[in-house]
Amino acid sequence: MAEDLIIKSGTREEQYLSLLPQIKGLLEGETNLVANLANIAAAIKEQFGWLWVGFYLVNEGELVLGPFQGPVACTRIRKGRGVCGTSWAQEKTLIVPDVEKFPGHISCSSLSRSEIVVPLVKAGQIYGVLDIDSELPDQFSETDKAYLEQIVSIIP
Repeated sequence: MAEDLIIKSGTREEQYLSLLPQIKGLLEGETNLVANLANIAAAIKEQFGWLWVGFYLVNEGELVLGPFQGPVACTRIRKGRGVCGTSWAQEKTLIVPDVEKFPGHISCSSLSRSEIVVPLVKAGQIYGVLDIDSELPDQFSETDKAYLEQIVSIIP
């Protein structure tokens, strides 16, 4: 298990290339989902400094707040509602450059300006989403999508 997180500067890709093996180290030998999600959220938040990084988990037909780093958040989100619920319903990663322009956006924090949501998939079923918000518009790209999808794919 990794003991310390090394924060890397450089391009977004260079930051992910440094972060990915560290997250693998954090997950190594740990099977508890909550512990792993908590460490992933903390590692991503520490590396990039985004406003909010966390997980929502499917529970009885809703997304329910899981481990996160950042300001308090919405507790439950219905399928198809907001960016998280839409990502879940469409079964794909969503990048939203301006949350104010997203139909039905749920404003858990008035500081949020852009967002990326990545579904968590196991055995062909979505069991949750990784949700990241930035206080700056247009903060997420295809690079973020590719690496965040890699990160969620290694969750045991």
